[in-house]
Amino acid sequence: MANPIKTRAADLRESDHFYPRELSWLSFNERVLQEAADESVPIIERLRYLGIFSNNGDEFFRVRVAEVRRLISVSSGSNRQYFKDLLVAILDRVVELQQEFDRIYSVIMQELARRKIYLINERQLDEGQARYVQDYFSERVLPELEPILLREDRAIPTLNDESIYLAVDILSGDSYNYAVVEVPTDRLERFVEIPRRKGKGGKVFIALDNVIRACLPQMFRGVIPVDEAQAYCFKFSRDAELEIDTGITQSLIDKMAKSLKQRKKADAVRMVYDSTIPQRLLDHLCTRFGFGKYDSLIAGGRYHNSKDFMSFPNVGPKYLEHKPLPQIRVERLECENSIFDAIRDKDVFLYYPYHPFDYVVDFLKTAALDPDVTDIKICLYRVAKNSRVIDALVNAVDNGKRVLAVVELAARFDEEANISWAQRLTENGINVIFGIPGLKVHSKLILIERREGGSRRYYSHIGTGNFNEKTARVYTDFTLMTYDQNVGKDVYNIFDFLQYNYRRPDYRLLLVSPHSSRPGLLALIDQEIENARAGYRAEMTLKCNNLVDRELVKKLYEASAAGVQVHLIVRGMCSLLPGVKGLSDNIQAISIVDRYLEHPRVYVFYNRGNPRYMIGSADLMTRNLDFRVEALVPIFDQDAQEMIQGILDQQWHDNVKARVLDADLSNAFADSKKKGARIRSQESIHRYLSTGKLPRFPSSRMRVPAKRRRKKAGL
Repeated sequence: MANPIKTRAADLRESDHFYPRELSWLSFNERVLQEAADESVPIIERLRYLGIFSNNGDEFFRVRVAEVRRLISVSSGSNRQYFKDLLVAILDRVVELQQEFDRIYSVIMQELARRKIYLINERQLDEGQARYVQDYFSERVLPELEPILLREDRAIPTLNDESIYLAVDILSGDSYNYAVVEVPTDRLERFVEIPRRKGKGGKVFIALDNVIRACLPQMFRGVIPVDEAQAYCFKFSRDAELEIDTGITQSLIDKMAKSLKQRKKADAVRMVYDSTIPQRLLDHLCTRFGFGKYDSLIAGGRYHNSKDFMSFPNVGPKYLEHKPLPQIRVERLECENSIFDAIRDKDVFLYYPYHPFDYVVDFLKTAALDPDVTDIKICLYRVAKNSRVIDALVNAVDNGKRVLAVVELAARFDEEANISWAQRLTENGINVIFGIPGLKVHSKLILIERREGGSRRYYSHIGTGNFNEKTARVYTDFTLMTYDQNVGKDVYNIFDFLQYNYRRPDYRLLLVSPHSSRPGLLALIDQEIENARAGYRAEMTLKCNNLVDRELVKKLYEASAAGVQVHLIVRGMCSLLPGVKGLSDNIQAISIVDRYLEHPRVYVFYNRGNPRYMIGSADLMTRNLDFRVEALVPIFDQDAQEMIQGILDQQWHDNVKARVLDADLSNAFADSKKKGARIRSQESIHRYLSTGKLPRFPSSRMRVPAKRRRKKAGL
């Protein structure tokens, strides 16, 4: 029987076969939820996937749902009806996924209990545990609480959409009083370890919100009489869009700071609440918070902000979480010579987190000390909290180098951190600029200028990921460090454009948004189309986070019709419909969700046996191609090409963690037949990079045609 929710979603496909990206994104989050449900995944990791799912959902409402609501308010006629239908389909799908979340959560709690790890509530405390919780509440929790009594004659202060709240229902005699209190998870641990039950072993935890529930009367002692009190969890998601005044009388940092304050008061686009809350209390909250007909009120379980599960500790045996994969050192970068010598001798190509991010830090630290280095330029989008990258830049200034840092203040949800970094960098003598109004600087670039033999020479870094030591341990990303002077001149021109944006530079090798990424990628696809029509073998492999640009989707449909074999590896949103007869017969697509977040952008074109490999920061989204500063670099080094191809081959043949992307968003796992090897690409890639040996690929319906064999430098 057809799923009515997916049927309604399918009706939203437009005449040009472009799937709404919001529904495609929810399909991606379903893949995350599949990992939480997978019994082969260690139990602590399954719990953490629930946290990732919840965190993703928060951002989805703050960004995507908020935009759909804005489009409803500014559209008219059939367009307005389309967005209203889309919002209904989104909310239907969200409710369906939330029900699955609640089911999986219950199963995981039972599995944890089997392993003597207990997460209990306030009603399950024995006498000794209750005393411990009361003492913990008095000493640690109560001083952090600031309850708000809801009075008709008093405005409600702005509530923080990063927090969870308890709506407190207080019976005093024959009347009810209502209050709201924030659960202080920013200052206290969400999961509090408490003593074991008498006669039982294991580890016992109670959520901070349940600590407060156990002690509600104490919170109002001396204020109002409490005969009975119950607390119900709820949280907000607010519109995350920033409105920045374009006037010239205010500095950009001041504008951004002002806009961030406005974000905290932005419209709430969702309230998730405990489904057991009394209707009178829910009605009171909705009235006081001013929810309208396009706002999302979603009934859920007893607990919210499940994103806190992302940091749930492993208090059991090590096998309850993923066995760490040791990082692979690169022998030629371990010698005593300078990293500049290694790069000058041969391109350095790295793949995180399999290779250590330390090499990039070493690149900057060496530049900071090298007497022949004169200038360092870098683009900063997201950096770690305790950033060694920032430390190296400051040290470079202390050693007399000129340092230019392009700081993107509008990196979503990192704006406040980047304002602080910009101020610290400026205070330490670094020349900080903020790019170009209307264009986010998303490039992952470093340029080192060095005096050699009486001339200026360039050492360039172009990557797919941020300069962030923390995410480099859990995101897969490529980095190229090269002495190619043509690449260096292109990178120099990008920084020149960022400083003097009235200049329109010419680029020798790089595809650069907003100038040449779109026409360059379209030209590469057109070349494959031309080759196919001329009777030559034609194919491409595109690996990215999101494929939602309408023009590129149409071009890929055209390529499929011409006979080009198109292989897509898309982690997140995919608005293209693969495998549709007469439309995309020659397009296959997969998505991989596993222990690491797949993050690289890699574009490979067969080019009549002389393949072109490109990596960089640009996803196949309109914003990345037209409204950001992005860079894609060709890979010429044959060993680097071989590494890329080996990695892509293993991902394409993954029969453990790959899902087939199809027109129905079914998220079916790729066929794993009994014959042939079991390939879990993220683990097999680690073995490949350690030993240089590729696995033997099995036969499966996802297999690339047999005539497509890996050659040393080919596709």
